[in-house]
This record gives sequence, C-alpha cells and structure tokens, in this order.
Amino acid sequence: MRVATGKVMGGKIVLEGDPWEEGTMVTVLASGDEEAVELSPEEEEELLEAIAEADAGDFISGEQVLRELRGRR
Repeated sequence: MRVATGKVMGGKIVLEGDPWEEGTMVTVLASGDEEAVELSPEEEEELLEAIAEADAGDFISGEQVLRELRGRR
C-alpha cells in the first residue's frame, strides 16, 4: 500500500512525489480544512486490516448494504 498527499487542481487530484502507474486504483480520504484525522495505533491497525480485507475481495457491495437496510423497515 502506498500513501500520498496531493490537492485538487482543475477538478483532478494531483499527487505529490513519484508518479503512480496508469490505472492504479486508489481510495481518497478527504478532511475539512479545520478537521484533522488522528488514529490511535489500534485504530490504524483496524483500518489497515479492513483495507486488506477489501483488497482481498472480502466485502459486500453498497447495493447489498442498501437492500439489507431497506429490508429492516
């Protein structure tokens, strides 16, 4: 996993540092200017485990989540 910072320019995300391979799938997390995201070591580990599970295909789709939520009514 690689982590990079960047900013939006002309409606596109421009990353700092070395270029990424064309077609690389990325996840973007954005916080407001006033709000920093700080994780404890345990929370960071949980996040990394969840990302690994998603990368391995161990997740449910957004559509399935919505179906399940609608079924609870």
